[in-house]
Amino acid sequence: MVDSARLSLHVPEPAVRPGGQPDFSNVRIAKAGAVPRPEVDVASEDIRDLAYSIIRVLNRDGEAVGPWAGSLSDEELLTGLRNMMKLRAFDARMLMAQRQGKTSFYMQHLGEEAVSCAFRKALEKGDMNFPTYRQAGLLIADDYPMVEMMNQIYSNESDPLRGRQLPIMYSSKEHGFFTISGNLATQYVQAVGWAMASAIKNDSRIAAAWIGDGSTAESDFHSALVFASTYKAPVILNIVNNQWAISTFQGIARGGSGTFAARGLGFGIPALRVDGNDYLAVHAVARWAAERARRNLGPTLIEYVTYRVGAHSTSDDPSAYRPKTESEAWPLGDPVLRLKKHLIVKSVWSEERHVQAEAEIMDEVIEAQRQAEAHGTLHAGGRPSVRDIFEGVYAEMPPHIRRQRQQAGY
Repeated sequence: MVDSARLSLHVPEPAVRPGGQPDFSNVRIAKAGAVPRPEVDVASEDIRDLAYSIIRVLNRDGEAVGPWAGSLSDEELLTGLRNMMKLRAFDARMLMAQRQGKTSFYMQHLGEEAVSCAFRKALEKGDMNFPTYRQAGLLIADDYPMVEMMNQIYSNESDPLRGRQLPIMYSSKEHGFFTISGNLATQYVQAVGWAMASAIKNDSRIAAAWIGDGSTAESDFHSALVFASTYKAPVILNIVNNQWAISTFQGIARGGSGTFAARGLGFGIPALRVDGNDYLAVHAVARWAAERARRNLGPTLIEYVTYRVGAHSTSDDPSAYRPKTESEAWPLGDPVLRLKKHLIVKSVWSEERHVQAEAEIMDEVIEAQRQAEAHGTLHAGGRPSVRDIFEGVYAEMPPHIRRQRQQAGY
């Protein structure tokens, strides 16, 4: 018998631990404007390189350069800046509300605002998002009332979901926001199924699936890619790579694929990586993928390279697993500040106007919060009514329940 070395298990580890010096040397960043923009009907094997590069539009001087630039007007960019600022102000107030005991739980978007706010502007009315808990920008950018969002967070008497969801797990069919699933990754399969149904009905609407880097390790993610590629579903498969899952770095879920976008290549799905802190780049890539889906060319997988500045949730302490100063070292900067700089370079914005806008937006958010907190508590008497139990469960109230209500004098 030949002696052989003992086996050992490989467990990936982050390059830096708490107390260490932040290091992002492994994030290879392409020069702004350097990545080509292919035709929408391109074959996945012809753009393999795009799964390993990073599409950028804004350069270090705040200028929009390259083939992906030019998809938005000045007015649209100003709207995008205000939407990101509003989401950031909303986050700040709701985080404070949680600390004050007004709600049990909150998850903020700090540093990731461009991903959802810009993406929403590439969709059309009737398209459906299947989001995770960090895409509230999809609602903000579609002018969904902040008061309604806060009502849901507080689970008050005006909560549109009647207390049936955790705080921040919004739902709005009208605004193309499928109710958030607390079971991570299940929304990916749902999005593909919804897109397939749209195609079966010969409809014109497309779907967008959302997932975080950590959840791509779930089997539902891979099942979704199988069905999307096999049936060429009109769906955009979004992966938000913010570098950290709840307490583990991205290397645990990424495996040996090199990038998350590269996961799509094995399924024959065109895959791209984009600077998730570049509002213009996110919008341009999202619009490219949406056009592919509408032209019946099948799915596109997009990896947004960004950074989660805050904690995973109000139940998380990131200082336990990453350096406290890591967010300051993130090489792709702050999405709000980058778009602000671009608009100033274009002479359509200024530092003074930005300060004024911050105050105006915060006043708007505070007023929405005042209105939401004026509503009473859901089930204030401690016992839900029959209406609360069955509303939204049955399309029509069952006859025996109707009789019981009548007998009870409802």
